[in-house]
Amino acid sequence: MPTSSEHQPFQFQPVAIVRSVFKEKFAVPRQSGLAPSAQAVIELLPPCNTTDYVEGLEQVSHIWLQFVFHQHLNTPARAKVRPPRLGGNQKLGVFATRSPVRPNPIGLSVVTLQGIEQGPDGVQLRVTGVDLVDGTPVLDIKPYVPYADSIAGAENLVAPAEPPAMAVEFSELANTKIGANAGLKSLLQEVLAQDPRPKYQAIDTERVFGALIDNYNVTWRYCLEEGQGEFIEVLDLQQR
Repeated sequence: MPTSSEHQPFQFQPVAIVRSVFKEKFAVPRQSGLAPSAQAVIELLPPCNTTDYVEGLEQVSHIWLQFVFHQHLNTPARAKVRPPRLGGNQKLGVFATRSPVRPNPIGLSVVTLQGIEQGPDGVQLRVTGVDLVDGTPVLDIKPYVPYADSIAGAENLVAPAEPPAMAVEFSELANTKIGANAGLKSLLQEVLAQDPRPKYQAIDTERVFGALIDNYNVTWRYCLEEGQGEFIEVLDLQQR
């Protein structure tokens, strides 16, 4: 039988905070790495914001971030959830999914480490390929180890392959506002190509969607045209 000490709760303090281009949950990629242009700064917190904590990390190309789904702290956990990948119509056990609604709201993402810098409040890490909302607390940072973390022949029959990308086009107004900012355009293409809309929702060509991305209020609509199929048109960007 388990002893009482095996059931004791644990308390952890964040070691860092994420400053991300994603200012809200809607439109955040469902997995890390799917939007390579999605940038973030990982601001290390005292006492972990000194160079001693990151010595040697400059030799690493990717890192694991263990974090808290802080916007789901008050959401009751449940045994079964409806993964977006399955259209929101099929339930699976929560431990068979990456749902943020978990008994302990902890997530795990691998991101690309672009640089280590000395910020005004200590050390910070520049990363890309994030799937994290701005303000996410980080519990731990670990190096990605290619020979151990990449498993040849691994299977996941729930998510056997990356979902097909949706075409993304830009209105004349959106293109004008983006201008020469190629990085912003790439970010919007990568994020919206994954179709942030819940899979159970049918295409509604009259509805306008919006999300806060990289300090812009971005609006778009879904289009369905004969010979072209479904695609997204970015309508406008309003800088916050």
